Amino acid sequence: MNEKIDILAFGAHADDVEIGMGASIAKWSSEGKSVVICDLTEAELSSNGTVANRKKEAIDAANLLGVKERVSLTIPDRGLYINNDHIQKVVEIIRTYKPSIIFAPYFEDRHPDHGNCAYLVKEAVFSAGIRKFTTGLLEAHKAKNLYYYMINGFHKPDFVIDITSFMEHKVASLNAYQSQFVQMDNGVKTPLTEGYIESVKARERMFGKEVGVTYGEGFKVTKPLLLNMDVLGE
Repeated sequence: MNEKIDILAFGAHADDVEIGMGASIAKWSSEGKSVVICDLTEAELSSNGTVANRKKEAIDAANLLGVKERVSLTIPDRGLYINNDHIQKVVEIIRTYKPSIIFAPYFEDRHPDHGNCAYLVKEAVFSAGIRKFTTGLLEAHKAKNLYYYMINGFHKPDFVIDITSFMEHKVASLNAYQSQFVQMDNGVKTPLTEGYIESVKARERMFGKEVGVTYGEGFKVTKPLLLNMDVLGE
């Protein structure tokens, strides 16, 4: 693939990206931005659902958000550790799609896989830009920025995207994961089946309230943002 995309969003498991930034993706897709989602694992250890079912749900959710393409790696669930093999796999995705902006889960999260995903992607983003870090014939690629979305927990965001007009798209994408957010007859209770979607909606309402809109999605950064505007309003 030689075509560059605008946004590449990584998640440890299918549904991570939707929880953290599904509405922003729907918004950017509607504006003509090209978005690709990469799930690092197949979530084979999830308490509910199967790998095959989760993949179908993931494609359905991506279609609802207008995603250009969704890909999945086979890094073991609960095995998202920083090693050369895993870095290599993520670098290959980055160099294949050549994104301008990359997103990953925020480091602080109750699920270790989410934090480990953040560290792994951060390592891969750096390595992807090193010419002599080889991944076959793929050329080095430096993304403009790496930002972090939130999955579990509530952290003070460094910036917020107004998603008021796209909150319904986010909820629809989460509802696509019936195996995760609805307790089936043969399933078990998990934090996801106990009103999780409602808690996500409440969080996005709080983020929106902080910036004067109805709903917002919050993001974290590890370096200062450059604003191309007159912050003094003069």
